[in-house]
Amino acid sequence: MLPAMRVALAQVNPTIGAFAANAAKIREYHGRAAEQGAAVVLFPEMVLCGYPPGDLVEWGDFVSEGEATLHELAARMQGGPAALVGFVESSPHATGFGRSNSVAWIVDGRVQVVARKSLLPNYDVFDERRWFDPADSRTVVELRGRRLGLSICEDLWNDERFWPRRLYPLDPNSELRGKGASAILNASASPFELGKPALRREMIAAVARHQRIPVAYCNLVGGNDSLVFDGHSMVVDGEGRLVAHARGFEEELLLAELPDPGASGAPLVPAPPSDDHEHVLAALVLGVRDFAAKTGFRKALLGLSGGIDSALTAVIAARALGPENVLAVALPSRFTAPISDDDAAALARHLGIGFLRLPVEPIIDAFRTALEPVLKNGGKGLADENLQARVRGTVLMAIANQHGHLLLTTGNKSELGVGYCTLYGDMNGGLAVIGDLHKTLVFGLARHLNRAGEVIPWRTLDRPPTAELRDGQKDEDSLPPYATLDPLLHDLVVERSEIRQLVVQGTPEPLARDVRRMLLRSEFKRRQAAPVLKVSPKAFGPGWRHPIAHRFGQAPPPAR
Repeated sequence: MLPAMRVALAQVNPTIGAFAANAAKIREYHGRAAEQGAAVVLFPEMVLCGYPPGDLVEWGDFVSEGEATLHELAARMQGGPAALVGFVESSPHATGFGRSNSVAWIVDGRVQVVARKSLLPNYDVFDERRWFDPADSRTVVELRGRRLGLSICEDLWNDERFWPRRLYPLDPNSELRGKGASAILNASASPFELGKPALRREMIAAVARHQRIPVAYCNLVGGNDSLVFDGHSMVVDGEGRLVAHARGFEEELLLAELPDPGASGAPLVPAPPSDDHEHVLAALVLGVRDFAAKTGFRKALLGLSGGIDSALTAVIAARALGPENVLAVALPSRFTAPISDDDAAALARHLGIGFLRLPVEPIIDAFRTALEPVLKNGGKGLADENLQARVRGTVLMAIANQHGHLLLTTGNKSELGVGYCTLYGDMNGGLAVIGDLHKTLVFGLARHLNRAGEVIPWRTLDRPPTAELRDGQKDEDSLPPYATLDPLLHDLVVERSEIRQLVVQGTPEPLARDVRRMLLRSEFKRRQAAPVLKVSPKAFGPGWRHPIAHRFGQAPPPAR
């Protein structure tokens, strides 16, 4: 039997580039782990600099400041538990980038060993092969009579018996086990998406079962730009059973006894409940809160139309920042129904957020008059509809600039997907809170919020969606019903389904081609959109890279 070992998982929320503040947080959690008798404390991937640092790593002083901070930090961690701290290292390779995604093994006030990440993900939002060199060996350390394999995030995600198709020929887990590791310690920065917490548990359990050793997994928590990291750190035993599990979407120091690989009967904990609606809401609240705090905003502003999208955005903003720090502005025109005005005001009262009503018809009329010589159509048609949206966007930006508020855009993924949104109008703002939620999910979350009593006015949910830019307008005048559009967009964006596949599944070919045409032709709008908080496997953001100028799936250009 191996000696008992208490492990601490420091699930913390660092800020990218805030080396001193991040180091102070590491010291705080190291001290707390020492007080609770931990032998080792794990921190997330790149905890010292924050993840993902992106092209900041190409600045030499970013890397050197991180390394200097690491050694200062180690010197102040005399005594207490060993620590695994993620950082960016100037690597010794003669070829390549000369940088590694690394973890420092700190014992008794100094960095004793550095382990480097072996598997560098290069898909969706990940681009690590752009910046780092992969490790050429795997690292095992000894502590109190136990051999521990050091691992970084993706290194855990290539078990040949779990994945039908592996991305890499190398399996670091097997190599660590082959070097005599009796447990794997993994420092991770795995962002949230729907269903991912449960997938992680299954995958980590499978690794533990296949290698017959326990795994301690420490994941990052917090929002960084478009990405939200959900935590859910855990320890599993050598049979893949859950021994300890951290909460999601908040900082926590999780203590657990690292099981002996051959021991049985270790205390187990149940898997946490998996509620997709609650997970998405928690992710969006955390994403808004951290985006505001880490970019220096205390207050937020949004246009409140009386529709479902802005209502859900207002609820999330109030939860994230506190209702006293949210200002909602209604911008009615002659096309705004009285029910929209009433519902916007009622929601603001219910949430306790600030509320302004600023009619925009006089401003729109002034634009129409000034533009009559060039529009020459009596202020009708798409140009007039977009003009109204742009007036609203300009008014909101003026208020945001004057008061130093973060303007939140309220558009959803369905609209972004097909371009049913106006550049420099309703797309104005610094953060797209629900830009990765299809319209059907927006309605689902609203109903979820109302399950114990009305939060969003029920009639807001019951009305047909409308932009209210002309008399009697409804979204479905221009788009397929959302119940049809959303699954089709999912198939195109996430599953990358071809037209022939969609037809086989029952989608009429003209509809499939039309929606894909709208999706591809709207890229110029998405390229200018606010950052979208990612909660799906494929969001419109860093993981979506499509050209603007192309002819794929489009009609050929006219003959000349």
